[in-house]
Amino acid sequence: MDMISPFKFAHAAHSDWTLAAQACMNQLGAIPSAATLGFLYVSDAFVDDLAPILAFFRSATGVAHWTGSVGVGICAGGVEYLEEPALAVMLGEFDPADFSMLPVLQASSDIEAQPADAYFAVVHGDPANNRIQELIDGLATHVSSGFVVGGLSSSRGETAQISDGVVSGGLSGVLFKERVKLATRLTQGISPLGPRHRITSASKNVIGSLDHRPALDVMKEEIGETLARDLQRAAGYIFIGLPVRGSDTGDYMVRNILGVDPQNNLVAVGEYVEPGDELLFCRRDQQTAEDDLSRMLSAIGAQLGSPIRGGVYYSCLGRGQHMFGTPNREMELIRDALGDFPLVGFFANGEISHNRLYGYTGVLTLFG
Repeated sequence: MDMISPFKFAHAAHSDWTLAAQACMNQLGAIPSAATLGFLYVSDAFVDDLAPILAFFRSATGVAHWTGSVGVGICAGGVEYLEEPALAVMLGEFDPADFSMLPVLQASSDIEAQPADAYFAVVHGDPANNRIQELIDGLATHVSSGFVVGGLSSSRGETAQISDGVVSGGLSGVLFKERVKLATRLTQGISPLGPRHRITSASKNVIGSLDHRPALDVMKEEIGETLARDLQRAAGYIFIGLPVRGSDTGDYMVRNILGVDPQNNLVAVGEYVEPGDELLFCRRDQQTAEDDLSRMLSAIGAQLGSPIRGGVYYSCLGRGQHMFGTPNREMELIRDALGDFPLVGFFANGEISHNRLYGYTGVLTLFG
């Protein structure tokens, strides 16, 4: 196998999936005999057609193993297809001995049956399964690198994932052995407004006090007088960051502020918290997102240390054009930094990196 040849990939938009799929096949051209694993991402408009789409690509390419997901938006190369019918496909060239398909995991006990020599996992998850974080954590413990990457399916209707067939209900994907050369990083696009605060009183997802002071008072101080006077405006701009314990890169899980109670100085957030936990108030804007993405791209290029054969990218529904201001900007930044390499992925309803489920992040994995 020529270890430096890039993977074949293709993408196309059309309201008729058969025409989009044929356009992809035309772009792929001759199928390499070394192609062993297909990545397939489809717009949610095609969720009901996912089985025939998968059957088409399996037959047309001769590639037996497939993974992928449905999304309200998909991405490929320097292009984002948001809320329009589209397909993206990439044919990975891996030694068949170096990967195995991950069937749907619906309970922690399912993880024990997986190969003991698994090193790294690329997964897609069902957002309707309320044990997803538990499954991610269990799988991360099972793989020797500790790393699970991927995203939760997103759709305006039904969701579905691909693991050799059309599946749903849990976590599925591919397990890779350590011989597969890869690198992965995440970008959060959100910057802290101030220092960490310790939660000193809370009930479920409602915070009463921070550092023994009323929570809303602390939040108002931190976000500044202008936003403090207009808390409705702050809602789409200010977020909570929950530091990830043990992270050596300062990662934190970003959660929405769901509401405030000015009478009782309470702040409600999109996560259960407990007294003793720490949090930061964060802001989200285009420049912060671009700066952090650029930082991540510099780091991952150095981490891989070899030509990029292909990659997968899982970005939040709230990113893309919503965060970067113009269509395709997020994907163009990746291409400008790392070159024009095969890249496919989708806009997810939650992103997975290491052993955590994130929001508002982009997770990039490169294969060398």
